[in-house]
Amino acid sequence: MTPRGTDVEQVELANTAFYECLERGDFDELSALWLDDEISCVHPGWPVLSGRGEVLRSYALIMAHTDYIQFFLTDVKVSVMGDTALVTCTENILSGGPADEESGELGPLVGQLVVATNAFRRTPDGWRLWAHHGSPVLADADGDDDD
Repeated sequence: MTPRGTDVEQVELANTAFYECLERGDFDELSALWLDDEISCVHPGWPVLSGRGEVLRSYALIMAHTDYIQFFLTDVKVSVMGDTALVTCTENILSGGPADEESGELGPLVGQLVVATNAFRRTPDGWRLWAHHGSPVLADADGDDDD
C-alpha cells in the first residue's frame, strides 16, 4: 500500500467520523475533529461562519434542535495534496423534527440532498477539519425539466 493510499484512507475515516458525530449528537468528539485555528463553515442557507467559536456554536445549535439525523454519503471523492485534503460528497440527509410531547413519538421525517466540500489539514494528531461547505441540491441531476 502506498503512503498516498494510506492518506486517502485516513481522510475518509476522518470524514466519516465527522458525520457519525453529528448523527450521535456528540459535540465533544465533533469539536475535537476541527482544527484549533482559522476554520470556516457554510451550512445550507447560512452565511459564512468563521472562527472556532462561531463554527462550533452553529453545530451546538443544530444538535440542540435536531432530534434525529442520519447521513447517507454518496459520490465521495477524496483528493490529498501534501498536508491538505479535499473531500466532496453528496449528503443524503434524513432528519426528524421534535418529538410529540404527549406521545414522545418523533416528528415527521424529512429528506434533503446537500452537496458538501470538506477540507482537511494534516496535524500531528491526524487529519482535522479546516472547512465545511454544504449547498442544497435544488435541481434534478438528470437535467430533466418538467416545464
